[in-house]
Amino acid sequence: MTELELDLKKEIRGEARFDQYSRVLYSTDASIYRIEPLGVVLPREHDDVVAALDVARRHRVPIIPRGAGTGLAGQALGRGLVFDFSRYMNRIIHVDPEQRRVRVQPGVVLEELNQHLKPHGLFFPPDPATATRCNIGGMIGNNSCGSHSIVYGRTCDYLHGLRLLLRDGEEFRTQPLTSKELDAKLAGSGQESAVYRHVFRATEENREEIRLRYPKILRRNGGYALDALLDREGVNLSRLIAGSEGTLAVVTEAEIDLVPRPRFITVLVAHFRDLIESLEATQLILETNPSAVELLDKMVLDLTRGTQEYRRRMTFVEGDPQAVLVVEYAGDDSRELDSRLDRAVEKLRRAGLGYAYPKASDPETQGNIWKVRKAGQGLLLGIVGDHKPVTFVEDTAVAPEKLPAYVARFREIVREHSTSAAFYAHASVGCLHIRPLINLKDRSEVEKMRSIADAIADLVLEFGGSLSGEHGDGLLRSPFLRKMYGPKIYEAFREVKRAFDPEGLLNPNKIVDSPPMTENLRARQTRSNGEHVLPPAGRLADGRTRFDYNRLGGFVRSVEMCSGVGACRKSVEGTMCPSYMATREEEHSTRGRAVLLQAALSGRLPSQELSSPRMFQALDLCLECKGCKGECPANVDMAKLKYEFLANYYESHSTPLRSLLLGEIARMNEVLSPLSPFVNWGSRIPRFRRLMERVVGIDHRRPLPPLAGERFSNWFAKRQPGSRSADAGREQNGSRAVGLFVDTFTEFNYPEIGRAATAVLEAFGYNVVRLQTVCCGRPLISKGLLDRAVENARMNLAVLEKAVSAGLPIVGLEPSCLLTFRDEYPDLFPGPGAERVAENSFLLEEFLDPGKPHPNPPPLQPLARRALFHGHCHLKALVGMAPSLRLLRSIPQLDVQEVDSGCCGMAGSFGFEKEHYDISLALAERRLAPAVRSLPSDGIVVASGVSCRQQISHTTGKHPLHPAQVLLAALSKSPIPGA
Repeated sequence: MTELELDLKKEIRGEARFDQYSRVLYSTDASIYRIEPLGVVLPREHDDVVAALDVARRHRVPIIPRGAGTGLAGQALGRGLVFDFSRYMNRIIHVDPEQRRVRVQPGVVLEELNQHLKPHGLFFPPDPATATRCNIGGMIGNNSCGSHSIVYGRTCDYLHGLRLLLRDGEEFRTQPLTSKELDAKLAGSGQESAVYRHVFRATEENREEIRLRYPKILRRNGGYALDALLDREGVNLSRLIAGSEGTLAVVTEAEIDLVPRPRFITVLVAHFRDLIESLEATQLILETNPSAVELLDKMVLDLTRGTQEYRRRMTFVEGDPQAVLVVEYAGDDSRELDSRLDRAVEKLRRAGLGYAYPKASDPETQGNIWKVRKAGQGLLLGIVGDHKPVTFVEDTAVAPEKLPAYVARFREIVREHSTSAAFYAHASVGCLHIRPLINLKDRSEVEKMRSIADAIADLVLEFGGSLSGEHGDGLLRSPFLRKMYGPKIYEAFREVKRAFDPEGLLNPNKIVDSPPMTENLRARQTRSNGEHVLPPAGRLADGRTRFDYNRLGGFVRSVEMCSGVGACRKSVEGTMCPSYMATREEEHSTRGRAVLLQAALSGRLPSQELSSPRMFQALDLCLECKGCKGECPANVDMAKLKYEFLANYYESHSTPLRSLLLGEIARMNEVLSPLSPFVNWGSRIPRFRRLMERVVGIDHRRPLPPLAGERFSNWFAKRQPGSRSADAGREQNGSRAVGLFVDTFTEFNYPEIGRAATAVLEAFGYNVVRLQTVCCGRPLISKGLLDRAVENARMNLAVLEKAVSAGLPIVGLEPSCLLTFRDEYPDLFPGPGAERVAENSFLLEEFLDPGKPHPNPPPLQPLARRALFHGHCHLKALVGMAPSLRLLRSIPQLDVQEVDSGCCGMAGSFGFEKEHYDISLALAERRLAPAVRSLPSDGIVVASGVSCRQQISHTTGKHPLHPAQVLLAALSKSPIPGA
């Protein structure tokens, strides 16, 4: 250990990490930059920050404050100690509903704060697109805004007071001051008073220059906010700290003003045939006092259609517009909101602007609209290939009435540089996020980026705008601040920096004295010579992989799809990323794992790390839930990357016995099935369970699934002797035939679900053909036993292709198994055969969707119950919940409620494994188990996934049902099993 590390570990209660993996994890954020820090500090409390600052000052080491690492300008990067406040300093300290104020630590996530405030009818209104994961400390450092800034302004407008630490650990508190109180501060003798004197002298000496040079627009976020100090009465230095990016002081606590939530919201989606036309329409819409006007251009809309999660949400788009404006009205009088919306539509029609104006009043449609809008950045960076819509001039702002002319000129500059750009975001305040496509791996393209940036800086000044409307300066825009504000104000910025931080240790090289914008670009760095050249890294780097990655340009580019936006760090909704939700460790986010793989592939970590135990540890808590493939805007499929890693890893390490046994669960069940009474009896004996734990690592506390006395195939054969084969044709006895894929768990463990599904399909008028398949290979794939999985896939495809050719749709019951045909088989066996199988494979709920025609749909009997539906992770990621919910809600009187439960934590064999058992339960207890326990005694739980049902039963004692069992009860009036 270095002396710095030893001193930190001795002085703080929190953590000090100096290992290579931690330094790599914190070397990037959501920007285009990479700088490896010296180490990472995770303080637990205010006193830890004091002590760590003291150690850093003694060692003359810079401090880089960091929240979620979602900044776009490189603010959270530097060659020093990164202070990560998100891990421990994330408490909501006190809510005062009467004063409409809350006190928080800097690591609190914005969405978590607003969820906490919801019962009080209050919220903190700045709403950046990263609201689900950005931290309050980062919002202060960045002076964040969001889509509703036209009504609610910026973060600085809500900072009542801050608890700060200067670079030597001295405490400094800000609050509103009267003119008299300010005079007292200026006359004092301490360091705090010295800071006040320096800052106000710099402001006063440049008063006229400030009035002249600062942009006269709402969205201005560059440099230090000296214009906020011109009025001495009610001055609050919090407004200077907002947007200072941690270069002046470290925030350890914030007191924030809150506002009431609006009671009603309505949304208009105006469609346009031309981008400029939409900007001209913005001026008319603003006359109706909206709370937001957000632009989405064709590039963003097309990318949305290309992703699984967001394509399902595009119910609000009509035709193929070149641009849409999302216009929101919020307030306490719904009729008045509707009137304003109608007035906006009338104005547009009268002016001949736009061609469609759908309205969204229901929360579900509004939620879809806003999720698509807020995914914009990630969707853009998910473009396949090396040319990406890059963040570098993405945050300029001008007065809204100047937008049409400004954007026209902007497009000319982009075209002159032989590229194109995406346009989206805050039309209401003239702050569009404009991203030209650039290949940062190419030296000439980097020069093109610099040239465009210079030209746009001149254009912004010409239009009286700001280089940054909300994303800040960081490493990206700081080099342009002298041009924007002039030499006098730039020197005033330097004086302010020296007043707070004379030694220059707080986040240096941001705002003042920054390097050129083209230094430290992550796309051009390797361990050796600074070029983006991939060194030999074994199977994973040279294209010899088991899965096909050609659609994404190869394995390496699949890993590079992660751009760092950090959507995987969300915690209050969705599935991605379960292990991060439980541990709050960067390493356990999809982004963290991708960053480590990128480092090993590019040489910043030794290439042998691609098969090292340490990398195995980093990937171990990936539950392979596919949440990232569905919810990450760039569709990073970390589960697939993990499968490939495990296959590579086991080439140089022996495959554990447990992985072999669990991967071959189908063969094990086949061998043990004839002995089911003895196996079931033995699995209940505590001594046997503990022996299993010692020998193979199956946790003794986890109940083992029972083996059925009669396999499903035996029941089916006795019921229909000589069961029909796949080539029997599409029609049999006047009924339409379907091929039933019977997964391992239905076959050996829970045949009652297969029996229920068979009865339901027949009741709908189908003839059921049991397909003669083997295990889909999902258990093998999940353990990295890809060569064995390939054999299973080859055998199954021979059967499935024959069935599809005979006109049989393939219907399955277990999401993870059936969806293997759709998600993995086309990449294990690329070609039209696997594609046809994927296109003709359906879960039971999809196949029986009430919106589709069926040969003889039966009447469903009422079930007067409340039902809680929990979606399997693969179902949510690859299909969506809608078909299942529609089918269940077609049952009369069944009150079906979807629970946003995230991952249940079981994840196939994950929850059985000793080292994962505790985290598996922790994930269940986050949202799912409490929701199940809150059900009335006669309520039912519905879950299509076998793992989900096992977890629900284990954690709550409730007997969950497969949708097939619920449908059968509604068809036959039979009792609901277990209810």
